[in-house]
Amino acid sequence: MTWSAPCARIDHAALRHNLAAVRRFAPASRVWAVVKANGYGHGLEAVAATLAEADGLAVARVEEGVRLRRAGIRRPILVLEGMVFADELAAATRDDLALAIHNWDQARLLARGGELGVPPWWLKVDTGMHRLGFPPAEVDEVLGYLANTAAGSRLVGLLTHLAKADEPEDPASERQCAALGEAAAGRGLPLSIGNSAGLIALPAARSDWVRPGIMLYGASPFATGTGADLGLRPVMTLQTRLIAIQSLPRGAAVGYGGTYVCPEDMRVGIVGIGYGDGYPRHAPTGTPVLLNGERVPLIGRVSMDMIHVDLRGRPQAAVGDLATLWGVGLPVEEIATRAGTIAYELLCRVAQRVQLEHDSPAVGDGAAG
Repeated sequence: MTWSAPCARIDHAALRHNLAAVRRFAPASRVWAVVKANGYGHGLEAVAATLAEADGLAVARVEEGVRLRRAGIRRPILVLEGMVFADELAAATRDDLALAIHNWDQARLLARGGELGVPPWWLKVDTGMHRLGFPPAEVDEVLGYLANTAAGSRLVGLLTHLAKADEPEDPASERQCAALGEAAAGRGLPLSIGNSAGLIALPAARSDWVRPGIMLYGASPFATGTGADLGLRPVMTLQTRLIAIQSLPRGAAVGYGGTYVCPEDMRVGIVGIGYGDGYPRHAPTGTPVLLNGERVPLIGRVSMDMIHVDLRGRPQAAVGDLATLWGVGLPVEEIATRAGTIAYELLCRVAQRVQLEHDSPAVGDGAAG
């Protein structure tokens, strides 16, 4: 059946290609493949199964890790926000989810444990992000406390998060790497530092474990350039159909607020996607759309279910033609820049009503190891 509704096509061969690219950038590191936020909008379980060749998977919340276990995923899983409540600790212990411990409330909860024991855990150190983590000066204290109070405790390593890795010319990331190294000195523990930008641009961030996110999905983590510039392939191609064509006279105001006025008699196409589907509402006039592989400019305001495009350069356009909003042939980074946001947000905000169509998905449950 052919649908006029939007569809996000997910290319799992591209996902595997991008994981291989991570390995090339950081060949000596083990890889936590970050699949939080529903696999950056690509489908949590399907993405996790395809990324089975990663050394482990990283999620933000315990609930995401539990979902993966229920889907049959048996790879190591790291929960980057750790737990807040005892029920989450019990679930993490039951499902063998490693937890990032980043504050004293979590440390005390971990120490209390329970009849199930405690799961493996990483200590998060705040080396400059100032969001989550213990100050380096408290590392000795918290590790000593948990060594004495958390029965059966399984400390795995130390991790930190880089605040300015997407600005490789800024020395802050080097300082953060050095700070974690100092906190870990003499402990013989694995370290995890590099996110996508860090592992690409900063040798010091290619630690024992790296944590790529956005690059797995084919987008660049930097403010300029595209994933293709880094040898990556787009995993999501967001598409829909041209659902109507209007022949409008010069002076006709188009869409909500009439913010675009036709400069001449012209054909205007209506494309079946809008902010209700996750397309950015603030994409301005001129933002490109591919219509049967050819660029046409968006005009006027984005509405909930539709956008307008200028068809003056495409006299052959017809209702039912395929429209690509981003993906193969149209980098998501370009649309994000036009809309004043980042590729991360566009990918993660694709709405639930948009069908995910998985091409060449993984076979099996990704359970090896």
